[in-house]
Amino acid sequence: MVLPQSVTQFRSGFLATLEAERAKLTALSQELFGQLYEEFCALEKRLAYYTEKLEAISTTHPVCQRLETIPGIGPLTATALVAAVSAPSAFKNGRQFAAWVGLVPRQHSTGDKARLLGISKRAGVYLRKLLVHGARATLRWVGLKADRRSQWLRGLLERRGKNKTAVALANKNARIAWVLLTTEQVYTLEAVAASRDRGQRITVLSKLCEGCISHDNVRGQTSFLRLWCWSGLIRPGG
Repeated sequence: MVLPQSVTQFRSGFLATLEAERAKLTALSQELFGQLYEEFCALEKRLAYYTEKLEAISTTHPVCQRLETIPGIGPLTATALVAAVSAPSAFKNGRQFAAWVGLVPRQHSTGDKARLLGISKRAGVYLRKLLVHGARATLRWVGLKADRRSQWLRGLLERRGKNKTAVALANKNARIAWVLLTTEQVYTLEAVAASRDRGQRITVLSKLCEGCISHDNVRGQTSFLRLWCWSGLIRPGG
């Protein structure tokens, strides 16, 4: 049987394809394909259940709410950041955090000659992948916006291409995420533009996130996310 690789097309067309090819398959093959399809459906239900749980936590966890104000960071990335980074103050600045995630160039320098290679890919793959894919998603809309962030991205796309631009944006998002993890602030484009106009470094608006819950619930949800990470259900750290 020839089946599409897309999950959506596979989900909608597998049973019809199996029925059309039933005459060409042995009884054992039909039973095997049926069992595999049942496992696929069970796995999808399990993923939907975990996704619903993570989204429910992200809507009530104040740190996740602050992280989700960054374009390109959603519930999965926000909860993964909270689970992976137990002590954000251990990093001196956002650059160190981005380097820990593995979103900085790997160096192979000798003497006075600096040679930068691809990204270092330190730490875990899962967290870096979420940040890069989130950055790729935001690149789709930069042509429709006129803010400074979109202008910077459009220029970077013309000079460096989509892949390097996505990694550069993921690096920037990681640095901003470190600021939000260490402070009670949210990200706004207006605050960034104002800080640029004043000739200051990029900052974020100092504003407490609305809908915060009690500290006991926050600690409990954070512990749950980290336990979830170490149990192998999600792997923010790799």
